[in-house]
Amino acid sequence: MADARLAPSLASNSSSRSPLRHRFTFFSSSASAPPSATLRSFVSMAATHGTSSSPLTACQNPNSIPQPSLLVFSGGTAFNGVVEELKKVTTRVAHVLPVSDDGGSTAEIVRVLGGPAVGDIRSRCLRLSDESTLEALAVRRLLGHRLSLDPSEAKSEWYEIVEGEHYLWEGVSRSYRETIHAFLAYFQNQILRRSSDSFCFSNGSIGNFFFAGARLFFQSLDAAIFLFSRVSEIPKESLVLPVISTNDRLTLGCELWDGTIIRGQNEISHPTNGCLEPINKDCNSAVALPSGIKRIFYMSSEGSNLLHEVFPAANPTVLEQLNKVDCIVYAMGSLFTSICPSLVLLGIGETIASRSVPKVLMLNGSHDRETSGFSASSFVTAITDALNRTHGDPHKSLKKLPSDYINALLVPRDGQIMVDVENLAEQGIFQVVTVDSIHDSKVGTVFNPRYVTPCKSILKALQTFRFIVDS
Repeated sequence: MADARLAPSLASNSSSRSPLRHRFTFFSSSASAPPSATLRSFVSMAATHGTSSSPLTACQNPNSIPQPSLLVFSGGTAFNGVVEELKKVTTRVAHVLPVSDDGGSTAEIVRVLGGPAVGDIRSRCLRLSDESTLEALAVRRLLGHRLSLDPSEAKSEWYEIVEGEHYLWEGVSRSYRETIHAFLAYFQNQILRRSSDSFCFSNGSIGNFFFAGARLFFQSLDAAIFLFSRVSEIPKESLVLPVISTNDRLTLGCELWDGTIIRGQNEISHPTNGCLEPINKDCNSAVALPSGIKRIFYMSSEGSNLLHEVFPAANPTVLEQLNKVDCIVYAMGSLFTSICPSLVLLGIGETIASRSVPKVLMLNGSHDRETSGFSASSFVTAITDALNRTHGDPHKSLKKLPSDYINALLVPRDGQIMVDVENLAEQGIFQVVTVDSIHDSKVGTVFNPRYVTPCKSILKALQTFRFIVDS
């Protein structure tokens, strides 16, 4: 049975559903799968779901159908490797990202200048940016640059950049140069105006500084994203969306099962004890949490307990996209601090449950501080509880089943997470696709990006899903 401590709300649901173990379908991808438009075929099936047309018929001529549209919930790091390959299949992707990261270069910007964290958004924009010309590569190199770890060297290098004397400006045309330089200079001016707060440039991201300058100038996160997207020339069909459209600082909190409250995304996932060095995301680097995570929520800027919980509104554009896309994806990454912050907002669960499209969970390949001991069904439970807002305000909670939110899993081959098929079946999930993986020395087993998007087995799995529903 699914871990009852993780989701008491699901215990009563499992007995009311037939396990249907004979319907469980387990597919394995082929390493020889061609890098063609098979994801397009996969999502075309989703687009025809609920109609009289056959997904097989729609997919036999993949060139005759438009690019598929996806919405991906992710953080700014783990899914980035897949983004490069996904661009080759479809550019019609809405990337939904949290704005509560309080680690690394972002933390220093938020500390001195306030506002939402933009590190994850900047990271995704850079991954989507154009690489087709020498100038595009020069702009990407400039905005992707990080300053030295040494505070003195970092400050010196920053002044070279903001004064236009750094080699990174080489290859950037006058129009781009003047645009980027204007917002870097504005960022510098805002720092100097806050003379009481000494800014540390150590390991600073030039892209983050440009983003912060634009946000402060326009007093709009959406305007800053639009500018960054145009400067880095990401495809116009690709959307990078903050899950909360705000110009204010957001703080993430978590409640553990023993009642402990932890404040701050970084403190939950990768505590650094105040160190400004790059965050160590080695899956074995952090000390285990004293208890499992019960739920993620948002806190007021100065809050430290449950009395300071706040309820920000979801970005209306995210809800609009959820109502339109052909497929919804929960990407791999930090489950509670990268994925769940986008799921606990009012309207997200309601909208996802209402859609009859493929809803795919990309399972992590390794355990981390947040998910130690989790099985595949535990991930499903945590996502279901987040979307149902099970452990928050009872007046805002839902009673949807796991299968209302997830109908297929992508699993990296040889991963650490146990795929407990019987528990998944009791949750109403019968489709599991095993995808080729590679080993990363820092984070363990991860999806092989080359074979995630062109996996033909995804199509087979979801065709089977449609057959089960229609029958």
